[in-house]
Amino acid sequence: MSTTSHHDERIAKMKFASVYPHYVTKVEKKGRTKEELSEVIEWLTGYDAEKVNALMEENVTFEEFFKNAKLNPNAHLITGVICGYRIEDIENTLTREVRYLDKLIDELARGRKMDKILRSAK
Repeated sequence: MSTTSHHDERIAKMKFASVYPHYVTKVEKKGRTKEELSEVIEWLTGYDAEKVNALMEENVTFEEFFKNAKLNPNAHLITGVICGYRIEDIENTLTREVRYLDKLIDELARGRKMDKILRSAK
C-alpha cells in the first residue's frame, strides 16, 4: 500500500518531542517502563536515552531524527500492519522507518517479550 505524498510530508515534519510523551504514556499504561521504551528506540536507531533527550531538546522533526540514525540491520524484519498500512509495503523510506518505531512501541505496549521485539536474524 502506497502512502500519499501529503501523508509522508506530514510525518516528516512532525516533531519527535511532540510524539514521545504519547509513546511513554502508551507503554506505561500497559505496565511497561520508560527504560524498556529507551531500549527499543536504541535497538532501532542507535540512539541511547541521553541522545534521544538531546534530540527532543533540539525539537527535531522525524525527518531529522531518522536522518542520522543508524537503523538496525534487522529492522527489515519488522512486518505487519500499523495505522492501516502494511509496513513492508510502504515505499517512502522515512515513513517506513517511523512505522517501524510505531510497530515496536505497539508490541512493547501489548506485552510482547523483549527478545521478540528486538528481532534478530534466524
